[in-house]
Formats: sequence, structure tokens, C-alpha cells
Amino acid sequence: MDNETINETKGNVIERIVPDTSVIIEGLISDKISKNEIKAREIIIHEAVIAELEHQANLGKSIGFVGLEEIKKIRDIAAKGEIELVFRGERPRAAEIRNASLGEIDSLIRQLAFDEDATLITSDKVQWEVSLARGVKTIYFRGPERGLKKLKLERFFDETTMSVHLRENVMPHAKKGIPGDWSFTPLRKAIVKQEEIQEITAELIEEAKLRKDGFIEIERKGSTIIQLGKFRIVITKPPFSDGWEITAVRPVKRLNLDDYKLSDKLKRRISSQAEGVLVAGSPGMGKTTFSQALAEFYASQDKIVKTVEAPRDLILPDNITQYSISHGSSQEIHDILLLSRPDYTFFDEMRNTDDFKLFADLRLAGVGMIGVVHATNPIDAIQRFLGRVEMGVIPQIIDTVFFIKDGFINKVLSLKMTVKVPSGMTEADLARPIVVVTDFETGKAAYEIYSYGEQTVVVPVQETEKSDQKGIHKLAELAIEDEFARYSSMAKVEVVSDNKCIVYVPERDIPKIIGKQGKNISMMEKSLGMSVEVRELGDRNKEQKYEENEIKQEKQNEVEFELIIDKKNILFNLSSEMQNRDIDVYVNDELLMTAKASKKGFIKVRKDNNVGKIILDAHNRGEKIKLFV
Repeated sequence: MDNETINETKGNVIERIVPDTSVIIEGLISDKISKNEIKAREIIIHEAVIAELEHQANLGKSIGFVGLEEIKKIRDIAAKGEIELVFRGERPRAAEIRNASLGEIDSLIRQLAFDEDATLITSDKVQWEVSLARGVKTIYFRGPERGLKKLKLERFFDETTMSVHLRENVMPHAKKGIPGDWSFTPLRKAIVKQEEIQEITAELIEEAKLRKDGFIEIERKGSTIIQLGKFRIVITKPPFSDGWEITAVRPVKRLNLDDYKLSDKLKRRISSQAEGVLVAGSPGMGKTTFSQALAEFYASQDKIVKTVEAPRDLILPDNITQYSISHGSSQEIHDILLLSRPDYTFFDEMRNTDDFKLFADLRLAGVGMIGVVHATNPIDAIQRFLGRVEMGVIPQIIDTVFFIKDGFINKVLSLKMTVKVPSGMTEADLARPIVVVTDFETGKAAYEIYSYGEQTVVVPVQETEKSDQKGIHKLAELAIEDEFARYSSMAKVEVVSDNKCIVYVPERDIPKIIGKQGKNISMMEKSLGMSVEVRELGDRNKEQKYEENEIKQEKQNEVEFELIIDKKNILFNLSSEMQNRDIDVYVNDELLMTAKASKKGFIKVRKDNNVGKIILDAHNRGEKIKLFV
């Protein structure tokens, strides 16, 4: 029987009915009996139904609790004396419960209906077809199309609400505003009790099963993710969380591509060239809204568009197929997309290595890909691919990056591969493959990505000017130190120019680095593309100390003084402004001592101590003596 047959039997009494698990979970029996759409003298519930619902509830799945709640409602109806409720059949074995999805439980329920000469009521089409084939009296009920009923959850939303957050024993809160400009606002003073959250949860699960625009995306022990119309709902409960919680998110505003006020240049890029696109931005900045607008634009251009989501929460027209990676493996998604050959595939919320590899594989296979990633700045989105795919193929995978901030496009980057000397370097021998990341609107290079030794580095171009060249040299020093680590664990490298470096090692390691007839050092120079000078590590310490003194002197102010030498003392006569100030005394640009000037502006040093002898000898030889403050 179908729904039309059910309508014909209204008013007629069915002696005995046996509901299966599907109609119990959907709450159809209590609903139809209360509306007199189904009349029966006896309701027989198989113990297998109770066992399966109990099993689901023990796993923490919400459908188990919903089904048990429906049986309570049926018992309340029976308590009024109009219908007799009985439980029959043997409780199924554990193996039968585990294999419920294979039809074991359904088979037990069908057999009970046949043995009792009762009418089986189901909303499972397979169960209905099998029952008819076996000669079991059956009513198939599809369930009414829903969508007009106002959900209890919806009373927490208004036109400015982005998301609602319900937590037991806490006041309900909501994010109100628009992406990039919102506030976290309490909705009422009364706290949300656990019973209220459980009622809302039961309603949401029931509606998700009955409504055409709803489905349960993920059901795990302790958590449920539901897509219901425009709402994406996450439900958590113990033991996964320390209390019941519901988080419901919905798009506040729906935009089309024209609302983003794109330049003509960018419109041409989107229409004709962009096939490896990343949409990046911080959470709540409008990435999903822009992705929806982009997907609808491509669909309106007679392009075949599909999405890969986990969970499916993009609100898109029916001509766009949405796949859930939660219900299929990466390999399955890969195979389906390669066989169906869409023009564009949107990959929402790329998070782990498998996601990035799937994106790369599909793009290299010729599928147009648009990926959504969390990133705090545009270059971060590109760096997510480093180490996951080879650097050389990145421009083949990604050609355009949209960075979304405060709901609008903040920056657009484009990528291309070239072979050149990295910015800030001059030697032709240093030329290498480089991924140049360009500001799309201005055409100016913003970043360069290339390999240096064993490392892949991302260097901002504006920092490779001459004044900032130390940053490039620092990266080079780290890479070169790795090369020399096999000869000396204490190797220190200083890059003095684009074509020369100095390697400092202990004296005992110098022969190993030079090698027989200079063979080792020649090979290293050829590999590095620069000349290498090897020095003893002690020399470097002296030079570092000298440089540190020079830097310190540059940061200080030199002090004028008169040097007075009497029979016992050496006096530095300073101006009165220097009284009680700490003064550094340098001899030949090396710090000799730090002393405090007296109230009269003098520093006194005895001639017969070590410091006095050094100052006196330097003065007699005409060497530099300087004072700094």
C-alpha cells in the first residue's frame, strides 16, 4: 500500500498493527492515531525494535532516544483504554542487532506480522517491497512533506542572527551582526535546562528525517550534525561533552558575485582563467558566503558544478550536486568526480593532509577546483600545500587566491612559475625555479617560494631589498650549516655576500673540510654556487666580540673628555652633565671597563692596577681611547 491506499482506509479499524523501527523513529504511529488517520485495536511491538533503539541510545545516537520517546507516547495512548499495547517476539541476539542495516531486524518484524496475521506499518520502502513479495499485509507511509512548521530552535533567531549557542545551565546566546562585525549577545535571562535542549534535539532529528530539505549528516556517540533547511546544527552531549549543547548556524545574507564589486580584470580572470582557486580567510569573515556566490555564478554560466563538503552546509540550487566526504572515502570522491567530469568542484573546509592531496590530485587531473581554507593572511593558504605536494607543481594546482575579510574580497593573489635568481641575490649561478606570488590587481610580486638547500622558503619580495638582505643571508647560513654538519658538528657559517661565505670550525676539523688537495671544499663550492673560506672557530668569536662592540658604540653617544695623568692616578675629566652617569671606556674599540662618573664629573683610575696600566700603555702608544654614555 502507498499513501493513497492509507487515505482510502481512513475510518476503517485495523485489528492489529505491527510498526517497524522506521515509523517508530519518525513518530508516525502516535501522530496518525491521535489524528484518527489510523485506527487499530491492538499494537504489537517486536522486542527487536526495543533492542535496536536501546542499542542506538547506548551508542549515544539521538535516534535511539527519539524512538524510545515515541514508544512512551504510544503507551500513553494505550493507557486511555482505546488501544491495547503488547510486546512480543524474542529479543534479538547481539549479532542480529549489529547487522540491523543488513535487514536482520526487519526480517524478525516481518515474520511477527505474518505469524500474528497483523498489518505491518513501515516507512522503509525496501521493507515494504519485501513484505509485499512475502505476502505480508503492509501499509507503506512516506511521511508528510514538512517545511512550514516553525521549529522551537527558530524562536532564538531573528533577521540579524548568525548563530545561536544553547548550553544546559547557561543563558542562551547568539552572534548577531554580519561577518566581521558582530556581537555575542544573551537572548534571555533564564538558563536553558537539559530537558529543553533534549526536546529541541528530538524535534530537530524528527524533522531532519521527514523534511525534504533536511538530513542527519553525521551521527556519532555523543554528537550529531544536522542540516535542516538553511540551518547547520551541531548537537553534543555526554560523554563527548560535559553537558548538552546545541550550536546552530545559518547564513545571514545571501550575495551574488555582483555584490562584491569586482574589477573588470578580476571578472575576466574568474570567467576564463581561474581553475585552481583558494578562498581563504579567518572564521566568520564570509568565506562560505563568497563560495556560494561563486558556485551560483559558475552554474549560471552553464557549467557543471559539484561540491565536496564535511558537513554539507552550502545553501545551493538543485542543479548543483553536493557530495559529503563524511559518507564516502577520499578515493570514492576522487573516482566519482573523475568519471563525472564536472567543470568546477568546490571543496569546503579543507583541513587535513588527505583533503589537500585530494584537491591536488583532482586539479592535476584537469578538474577545476575551488578550495576553502582557514588562514589569517593570503600567503598562509598557499603555504598549507608546502610539504604536501612538490613545490614545482603548486602553480599548476593553484592559480588564484581570494582572501576574504569582513565579508568582502580584501586581496587577490596569482601564482606563476619562473626560473630566475631570487630577489636580493645577484650571482647568475644562483638561478633556480621560483614560484612568484603576485598581487593580482597591481601586478607586483609579493612573495617568492623556492628551495634553498633542503628547505623550501617563502620570502616576501619587499624584504629582499639591499637594506634587508640580512634576512636572505640568514636563511642561506642555516642551509649551508646543514651541508657542513657532516664534517663538523660545531660549524658556524657567515654569508658575507651573495657569492661568498665564511665557515668557522674547530681547528681539528679544518683538514676534513678542505680534503685531500682541496677536493672536499671544491665540491662544496660547486654545490653551493659560492666561494667558501674556512677559518678557525676562535677567530669568529673574536670578530663577533668586535662587531658587538661596534654595534654597542653605534647605539651610544661618544663623550668628550680631558685625560689627566698625575703621580698616582689617571683622571678622565668630563663635563658636569656626566656626573653620576655610567661611562663605557673603550681602548682600540674594545670595551675595557664601565665606571660611574663622580659628582664633579671625574673618573679616577689608579696607575698601578691592571686597568690603569692598559690605559697608560695605550696612551703612550697613541692608541684610540674613547668614552661612551
